Amino acid sequence: MSSTSKEIEKFIGMFPPVTFANGDCHMIGSFGNVGIVETDEGLVVFDITTRQFRKRLFRAFRAITNKQIKYLVFSHGHFDHCFGFSPFLEEIKEKNWELPQIIAHEKLVDRFKRYKELDEYQNWINSMQFASIFKKEKRFTSTREILEPTIIIKGNENYTFTFGNLKFEIYHDMGETDDSIWMFVPEKSVLFTGDLIISSFPNVGNPYKVQRYPKHWAVAMEKMMEKNAEYLVPGHGPLIEGKERIKDVLSITAEVMHFVHDEVVERLNEGKWFEQIYHEMLEIYPEKFKKHYILRPVYGSYQYAIHAVYRLYHGWYNTGNPTDLFPAKSTEIAKEFLKINSERQYLERAMKLYEEGKLQLALHILDVIIKGSNSENSDNLINVYKLKLKILKKKARQETSFISFNIFNNGANEIKDILENLSKRKV
Repeated sequence: MSSTSKEIEKFIGMFPPVTFANGDCHMIGSFGNVGIVETDEGLVVFDITTRQFRKRLFRAFRAITNKQIKYLVFSHGHFDHCFGFSPFLEEIKEKNWELPQIIAHEKLVDRFKRYKELDEYQNWINSMQFASIFKKEKRFTSTREILEPTIIIKGNENYTFTFGNLKFEIYHDMGETDDSIWMFVPEKSVLFTGDLIISSFPNVGNPYKVQRYPKHWAVAMEKMMEKNAEYLVPGHGPLIEGKERIKDVLSITAEVMHFVHDEVVERLNEGKWFEQIYHEMLEIYPEKFKKHYILRPVYGSYQYAIHAVYRLYHGWYNTGNPTDLFPAKSTEIAKEFLKINSERQYLERAMKLYEEGKLQLALHILDVIIKGSNSENSDNLINVYKLKLKILKKKARQETSFISFNIFNNGANEIKDILENLSKRKV
C-alpha cells in the first residue's frame, strides 16, 4: 500500500476506536469521526458520520457503551457528519427511549433546505468527489431523511450547557462551512473541532463546493488555542494528544490560513488577475508549511485555498482579457485552430510535450483535437484519447489530494468508455 493510500485510510477513519480523558471520552474513527463524552446521566455525542458507515459506527459505539445518547451535536451539515443515525433511531424505538436533543447552528437548517432544493445535484457532485470510496453508491444521502435540530444556535452566539456534572461550551466559527460549530469540555480538556481540523491541509476552496472562509478559519484556530486542550478530536484522522502538539497544530493552521488570505489580498490590491496571483502564490509558499504533517495535501490543498480567497472577493471575470468576457464555444475555437494546423500536427506536439514531462500543456493541446475534430472514428482521435488517458493516469498517481486524485481518475474512466465506443464504431 502506498503512503498516500495509508493517509487516505486514516482520513476516512480506518483505525480502532480510542478511549481517553480518564476513560470518559471516546473517539470512533469514521468518515467523519464521532466523539463521545460519557457521563453518569448519559452521553453527549459530537457528529454521527455518514449513512454508508452507520452499521460500522453502531457496532463500535455499542462495544464501548450501552448508555443512552442525550445530546447529539452536529459540527456542520455535510453528509459525512450527520446522516449515520438510522441504527440509533431503531434502538431508541425498540427501547422506548426519548430522542436526544440535536444541537446545530441556524445555518445548518438553511443548508438542509438548500440540499433539498438541489437533491439530485448534490448526489451527482458527491458521486464525483467521493468516487474512489463509494464506487457502487447510487445515492449518497438524502436530506429528506434528516434529524432536525432541537437546539439552534443563532448568529455568533455561544451556547453552554451543563450535563452529568460537566460543562459543554459550543462556539460558532466559519471555515469549511458557514454553519460550523466546535465544542470544548473544560473538565476533560477536550476539543471537538469538526472539519476545522482534518489531519490534512484544510478543505478550503474545494473545487466542487460553495464558498469557504480562510480568514475566519484562522480566527477559529486562535480561539481554540486559548483553551489549552489536552486532547483534540478532529473531523477526520486520528486523535491528537498533548498540549504542545495541539498548540502546534492549531497555530500552524492559523498561520497558513492567514498567509494565503493576506498574500492573495495584497495582490488583489496591486491590480493583479487570477492567473498571475495563482502562479506567484505557488512560488512563495514557505517550506515550513510544505513540511508540516498537519498541512499535507491529503484532502484539501494550498492550490485550492488560493482559489477560495480570490473568489471570496472577486467576480467571475477573472482574466482581465475582454476576449474572455463572452467567450465563443470551446468547440468552435478548437475547430478554427484545426484549420490552421492538422490534427496530426497537434498530436505530434502533444506527444513531444508528454516526453518532456509537460503534462498540463500536453492536455491543453490534446483538447484542441478532442473538441475540434470531426472524425469521430479515426485512428488519430483514438490515439489522442489514449495519450490523454495515459497523462490523466500519471497525474492521478502523482496526486496526494484525495479530491484532485478523484478528478483525474474520473476523467480517465470517462475516456475508457469513450475509447470503447470508438473501437466499436470502427468494427
